[in-house]
Amino acid sequence: MNIVEKTDEEIKAVADLLWRDLVKNSNEGKYGEFVKNFSSDLARAMNLVEAGHQFANSELARNLSGHVDFLGIIRRGEHVTVLYRQRSTKKAGEWLGRLVLGYENGEVRIFGASIF
Repeated sequence: MNIVEKTDEEIKAVADLLWRDLVKNSNEGKYGEFVKNFSSDLARAMNLVEAGHQFANSELARNLSGHVDFLGIIRRGEHVTVLYRQRSTKKAGEWLGRLVLGYENGEVRIFGASIF
C-alpha cells in the first residue's frame, strides 16, 4: 500500500494522532516514547542522548501547545508531508510543523518530523 493513495481525511486522521503523541512526549521529555512511531532508519539515526540534550535545552520543544492548526498535505513518491501551524505555551509566535509519513512493514511510520 502507498500512503499517497489514501484520502486527505484518512491521512489527517492518522497524522493528527501521531503529531499529538509527538507534542505530548516532547513536552514530557519522554524521548523513548517520542521515537516509538519513527521508521527504523529514522529511529537508528536519532541519537537518544543527543536528542535528549537538545530537547532539554529547547524552551520550544518542552513547551509545545496542544493547540495546532492543520495546514495541508503534500504527496511525493511513497510519502506524504503533513503540515501544521504549531504554537508554544511559553514563546510568542507560530511555527511550521512538518510530519513525513509512509508505510514500513505494513504500518504507517514517521519518516521525518520537525518544527521550523
